[in-house]
Amino acid sequence: MERAAPGAIVTLKDVAAASGVSISTASRALDERSASRSAAAAHVRKVAEELGYRRNSFASSLRRGETRTLGVLVPRLSDTVMALMFEELERAASSRGYFAMVATSGDDPGDERRAAETLLDRNVDGLILATARLDDELPRLLRERNVVHALVLRTDGVSPSALGDDEVGGYLAVRHLIDLGHRDIAVVTGPSFTSTGTARLAGARKALGEAGITPRDGWLIAAGYGIEDGFSAGESLLGPDSRPSAVFAANDNIAMGIMAAAHRRNVRIGEDLALVGYNDTPLASRLPTPLTSVHVHLDQIARTAIDLIIDPGQEPRVRKSMPTLIPRESSGPPKARD
Repeated sequence: MERAAPGAIVTLKDVAAASGVSISTASRALDERSASRSAAAAHVRKVAEELGYRRNSFASSLRRGETRTLGVLVPRLSDTVMALMFEELERAASSRGYFAMVATSGDDPGDERRAAETLLDRNVDGLILATARLDDELPRLLRERNVVHALVLRTDGVSPSALGDDEVGGYLAVRHLIDLGHRDIAVVTGPSFTSTGTARLAGARKALGEAGITPRDGWLIAAGYGIEDGFSAGESLLGPDSRPSAVFAANDNIAMGIMAAAHRRNVRIGEDLALVGYNDTPLASRLPTPLTSVHVHLDQIARTAIDLIIDPGQEPRVRKSMPTLIPRESSGPPKARD
């Protein structure tokens, strides 16, 4: 079967005729929402490909009152986790016949609302928010306007949310250090205005409490999620007088900042200081001392978020993916001290 001549438009009628089926049957076979596996549908798709047929998904979606487009709002794409999250959301959306577009908002609530309106002005079928503040009013405003939306990597406890179980992750990280024999454990968590920061700290406190460990004053530090925040926390914790034997850092950026502070003070990670991060970003395993980290299954979270958007009435509205601890060289037993 020959492809149409250059410039010729192959219509659905042409595909149906060449396939020996009705136009409605050809349409159903080529509808990305149905993805029928029948032999007849496979034959129609093969004929369409050979003819060079290109389905106008945008036009058909408009006829259904849809654009098959989702808006994704992130604080910034320079953040590794946010960039990875968007890639997974884009992949998950594509597998369901949707296109994902991203907008960045920074940390200002006003900028976030303006970015959301920009996406809504493009008639997206739903919004996915990866912005982090617990006091963020945007989810409430979207609920009041009946805008289909879902939160990823965090939750306000009300809007549909897909995230990792951060409390379990914090628990796994600190329990790992305790099982290695550490009792002098510090925790550098994320900002208190984030659900991730508060949940990971709650998990860490639970593990410490079970072991009968009371952290020293100054060993529970709320910081930002940047490398510079980790460096500042490391400078505070690794002073000459007393320091912990182990640190749980609530994300890998914080852990890398602590590594830099440790290097400056000639403290050897994995020998003088055990260190556990969070998120298991690609760089974690490639550092000079590979970083033990809590792996967050972003692919599962992305698929769940897309499901919540496509079927917004389903329960439960808050869905958590179980994290996994990945042990590496940065965590080790406490070094004997003179």
